[in-house]
Amino acid sequence: MRDDLPNVPDPALLDVRDEGSREALERLVSDTHREAFDWLFGTALDRPIHRESYPDSRARFFGPTGAPAPAPEHGAPATDVLAVFRERVAPMTFNAQHPAAFSYFTPPPLAMSVAGETLAQWLQQGVDVWHAGPIGAFVEEEVTRWLCDLVGMPPEGWGVLTSGGVMANLMALAVAREVHLRTVLGVDRPPRGGDLDGARVYASDQTHFSVARGLDVLGFPPDTLHVVASDERFRGHAEPVASAIAADRADGRTPFAISAVAGSTNTGSVDDIVALAALARREGLWFHVDAAYGGAARLSARDAPRVPGLELADSVTIDPHKWFFQAYDIGALLVRRRTDLRATFSRSPEYYASSRPQDEPLNWYEYSIEGTRRFRALKLWMSWQHLGTEGLGGLIEHNDDLAAYLAARLRDADDFELACEPELSVVCFRHVPAALATRDAAVIDRYEAALQRALEVDGSAWVSVTTLRGTTYLRAGIVNPHASRAEIDTLLAALRRLSEGVIEDLDRR
Repeated sequence: MRDDLPNVPDPALLDVRDEGSREALERLVSDTHREAFDWLFGTALDRPIHRESYPDSRARFFGPTGAPAPAPEHGAPATDVLAVFRERVAPMTFNAQHPAAFSYFTPPPLAMSVAGETLAQWLQQGVDVWHAGPIGAFVEEEVTRWLCDLVGMPPEGWGVLTSGGVMANLMALAVAREVHLRTVLGVDRPPRGGDLDGARVYASDQTHFSVARGLDVLGFPPDTLHVVASDERFRGHAEPVASAIAADRADGRTPFAISAVAGSTNTGSVDDIVALAALARREGLWFHVDAAYGGAARLSARDAPRVPGLELADSVTIDPHKWFFQAYDIGALLVRRRTDLRATFSRSPEYYASSRPQDEPLNWYEYSIEGTRRFRALKLWMSWQHLGTEGLGGLIEHNDDLAAYLAARLRDADDFELACEPELSVVCFRHVPAALATRDAAVIDRYEAALQRALEVDGSAWVSVTTLRGTTYLRAGIVNPHASRAEIDTLLAALRRLSEGVIEDLDRR
């Protein structure tokens, strides 16, 4: 062993050149996978989530103080660290692998995605400047081209991977500001400060919060986002947006972008993308589509028509860690013109200079807000090769079919109410047993929330809650390839079984 390194546990893990290093690493990997599989085939399949409330969870993890402990002064052997994982971390997870976990948009990751993520971490490619991760640059270029082709971007289109939809939406708005608003205003500089006064972006009331937050971060005034009401199925349409544009122009405002949704977080609703795209063209507006969830439906030849018109957008957000069943994290921003990303984000720091500038290497920091980025592309690249578009699309169809089955069960039941027909694989509904049917709306709302918590404690299934136009609903996000009709039946049976006790608890309060 080297004598110039600190005295630490497991010194063979520090330098791969040391004698015994490979054996030590193989033991660590074997022990790590044993812990992972003990969790996967144990805790993860026991229940969707542990039963503790948030305060109880804090007390369980942090101890009596409820606060983080100081950093350890001295190290511990790898076996001890894994034991701490086993005792403190593994029992407290949300378990996306449970077949009755109908979560937000957290599917269990494909095994090949986990394999790709593992390899990516060992390879440690810094995907910012080509010399820091040359193969990372090429794999990302290839897999983002696949994404561009999937949504119908032209050959000159380009994509860049992000941490998720929030970052992708922020970057899309930055591109719209730098490239399009500049043209709309007729200025020869990037729009800043007073240039942003009176600018308008249009979105439905089902748009993701990241659009408003992105506009805030980019320096737009608070009233920049003009929210337009969606229809009874929570879909945005062109007519009310056109009216809003006309009214804003009459008031001296500057409309410059429309942000549509293809698969909303609340209900999975899909705006009228084709009509909104036509409106954007007529009015000379940038057209962005947040397809973070719903864009994956394009993987299915059968279900792709549920999300039409993505090829008409100037920019598209898509999130492979949602419905491509990828390990966290990986999102993407896709644009019609590669030059738009470079015009928005490119800089030339001297420390990224190339000794052969004539080669023009692909430096990804020129296409993103982020500098150094993880090698996110490898897991999706490997997963796509493993299952192909056909296999991934088949998983999408399976989820959509389960959502349709759940909706049918709800329609046929006297004690359930379906919020709207699912367009993709999100189903919002309420349980309203006869004992509650005549109660005040506020009481029924409290009942829905309490029923969700009772289901969480019960552990047989899991759904979240959401609010639709002031009313509380249960929300099943079916992005789980492990689920079957049996788990749908289990969910409904559990809600009915728990109902009486929940009503009794409410009446005692």
